[in-house]
Amino acid sequence: MTAHPPPAATPGGREPGGVPAGRRPRTTTRDPEALTRRLTAWLGTRLPGTRAVAATVPDSNGMSSETLLFDIEHPEPPSPAPPAGPEQSAAPVSCALRLAADPAAYTVFPRYDMARQYRTMRLVATHTDLPVPRTLWLEEDPGHLGAPFFVMARADGRVPPDVMPYTYEGNWLHDATDAQRAHLEAASVSVLARLHDQVPPAAADFLATPGTGSALHRHVEAQRDYYAWVVDGRPRSPLIERGFVRLADHWPSDPGETVLSWGDARIGNIVYDGFEPAAVLDWEMAALGPRELDLAWMIYLHRFFQDLAEAGGQRGLPGLLTRDRVESRYAALTGHPPRDMDFHTLYAALRHAIVMLRVAYRQVHFGEMPVPADADALILHRETLEAMIEGRYW
Repeated sequence: MTAHPPPAATPGGREPGGVPAGRRPRTTTRDPEALTRRLTAWLGTRLPGTRAVAATVPDSNGMSSETLLFDIEHPEPPSPAPPAGPEQSAAPVSCALRLAADPAAYTVFPRYDMARQYRTMRLVATHTDLPVPRTLWLEEDPGHLGAPFFVMARADGRVPPDVMPYTYEGNWLHDATDAQRAHLEAASVSVLARLHDQVPPAAADFLATPGTGSALHRHVEAQRDYYAWVVDGRPRSPLIERGFVRLADHWPSDPGETVLSWGDARIGNIVYDGFEPAAVLDWEMAALGPRELDLAWMIYLHRFFQDLAEAGGQRGLPGLLTRDRVESRYAALTGHPPRDMDFHTLYAALRHAIVMLRVAYRQVHFGEMPVPADADALILHRETLEAMIEGRYW
C-alpha cells in the first residue's frame, strides 16, 4: 500500500497527535550508514566492483516504505557501447531504493509486497506512455537489507512538498503563476486518464483485491479489515465507524468500469520537470477498482492540504484541483463522466483518516504522545470528515 504523505504541521505549530512542529514522527529504527554499507555489499553481487555513494534519505521519506537515494559508482570508465541494461552499465547511475517498512517501527500497514509494486511499475511502463521510473532490480530476500526492496532509476525534477504543504506560502508551486498551475493540473489529470484507458485490466488481475462482489465492494471490505487491524488493542474511532455506515447507506447503484487504480493518486507523488510530469511514483496502493477511486483521492488530498492552509490563516491555492474542474477535465479526456463522487470523496477522506489514526498510534508506541482519551481527536481532518458524513461539505 501507500507511501503515505507525512503529517503536515497543524496551524498551532504541532503535528498530528501533538508532536512539535519540525519533529517528524519516527519512521524507522534503521541506521542509514549501516544500510548503505549493506547496500554496497549487495550491489557487488549484481555489478561487481560497484558501490553505493552519495546516499541520502529524502526529507519526504514516506511513512510506510522507506526511500534511499544513492548513486552507483563503478571503478571502470563507462563502456563506449550503449548498455543493454543495468547489469552491463559501467557508468554511474542515480538510483532510488524502495525498502519495505522496518517491522520494528510499528508499521503503518500490515503487509509490504515489494514484488507487487515492482511488477505494477513494469506493467504500467509496458502498457502506457506514462513516465514511470525505470525499474532496475527486485530483491525479495530480506537477508541483505533486513527486508525486501527494489531499485529504480531516479528521476530529476521537483515534487510539491508535503511538509510544509504546497498550499502554504514559500514553495515553488505556491509561487507559480495561475497559468503554470493550470498546466500542472491538466497534465496531472491526464496521468489518471491515460492510466485508466491504456492498461488492460486483464493484465493487472494480480492486483485484484481478494473477496467476492464488485471490485469496489472488495476494496471497501479490505479497508474495513485494515481499520480493524489499526484499532486492535487501541481505542476505536466512532467517526470512522460512522463513515463506513454512511458508505453502506449511499452505495453506488452501479460501481462502474473496473480499471487499474494507481491508488495514491496525488500530485505529491509526481516528479515534475517544470510543470510537466517527469515521473509517477508510489504504486504500493495500486488495485483494481472504479475510475473514481483515483479521481476522488486526487481531489480530496488537495482539499486536505487546502483546508489546513485556510485553518492556519492562509489563502492556500483555492483555484487548484477543484472538484468540478478535475471531473470535467477527466470526462473530456476519457468520455467517462465521473459518477457518485460524494461517495468516493467521502471514501477517500475515510481511508486517509484510518492511516492518520495508525500514524498517531505509532507515536503512542514510541512514547511521542500519550494514549488519547478521544481517538477521533487524532484525525486532523475530523471536521471535514464529519461534514462529509453529514452531507454538508461540498
